[in-house]
Amino acid sequence: MTAATPRRRSPAACLLLAGSLALAACDGAGGPDAPGGPPSGGPGARSGGGPGGGPGGPVAVLTAVVQSQEFAQEIEALGTARAKEAVEITAKVSNIVTAIRFDEGQRVTAGQVLVELDAAQVRADLAAAEAALVESRAQAERSRALSASAALSKAQVDQIEATLKANEARVAAAKARLADTVIRAPFGGRTGLRRVSLGSLVSPGSVITTLDDTSTIKLDFAVPESFVSLMSTGLPIGATSVAYPGVTFEGRVASIDSRVDPQTRSVLVRAEVPNGDGRLKPGMFMGVRLQREVPPTLMLPEAAVVPDQGRTFVYVVEDGKAERREVALGRRRPGEVEVVTGLRANERVVVEGTQKLRDGAAVREAGEPARPAGGPAQGAGARAS
Repeated sequence: MTAATPRRRSPAACLLLAGSLALAACDGAGGPDAPGGPPSGGPGARSGGGPGGGPGGPVAVLTAVVQSQEFAQEIEALGTARAKEAVEITAKVSNIVTAIRFDEGQRVTAGQVLVELDAAQVRADLAAAEAALVESRAQAERSRALSASAALSKAQVDQIEATLKANEARVAAAKARLADTVIRAPFGGRTGLRRVSLGSLVSPGSVITTLDDTSTIKLDFAVPESFVSLMSTGLPIGATSVAYPGVTFEGRVASIDSRVDPQTRSVLVRAEVPNGDGRLKPGMFMGVRLQREVPPTLMLPEAAVVPDQGRTFVYVVEDGKAERREVALGRRRPGEVEVVTGLRANERVVVEGTQKLRDGAAVREAGEPARPAGGPAQGAGARAS
């Protein structure tokens, strides 16, 4: 059996093999541990750690302390100003205006004469009724004397007495009609614009002018039924108007409606605002703000809240670790939110860096020196082992 003859390599293959061996030798000489190459821990080395400076190092975060604070219950609403007393001055009978005793915008007192109507016919009727009354009284006196001597029957005496009473009633009616010709202010206040002139024929229901007592303004506004439990008489309010920018009119809740509107699900509240200077006018549109003091509550920075699938969480820092905890939130104000359940006072929560955290992760306050997870960092002059 003839032995196999060894296969001879071509010159080109030999040259390629020699070049590969030469390159491998050069890479070994210029590696991290070779003289002249960058040290493994020097600037040329690639960083493999996280925010803590090494693989698995603590995450740098900012925290805040959960504190119990005063948080007044505040309600804002819109309302309409009304006069303390308001009425339209009208006539009770059809008649001619003979005198106007007020000026537009004048402040009047209760009982002051505003308008006089034609009273000539009424005075004549009163005079006739009084004359008949005088005669009836004389007949009544004579009948009583004759009744004692039995000259008149009891029936005749009773008829005379009835006529006397009827004439007395006619006089009273005539005096009442005469009084209706003089229109007086029912209460003190300020008159509005005059709607009639001298000689005008006014009828029942015709508006002569308006009268408003604006010494106190009634402010009516609606409050949602969810706040009904917070409403009480005497609660202070602050009212504002676009007519007086920057001015707040102080008042108090005077009464609360006994029913909740089934259409709007709100209750009507009435507050009273002193208006001695007369700046507020009936019909003005006003903003209303109410505050009611409640016991202190835990407040949390809004930045600490981490929403997740309809639930809310925060990261609580304890013993250098972050604990992911679910919380229930309540009312809000700019930058803060009320914590109903899930936290205790003086606990620390993460407000910056939550996106880098997971439950149980190691954390450190921003500004503290970073520490590798394996222990204290070696100094620059430490000897490598």
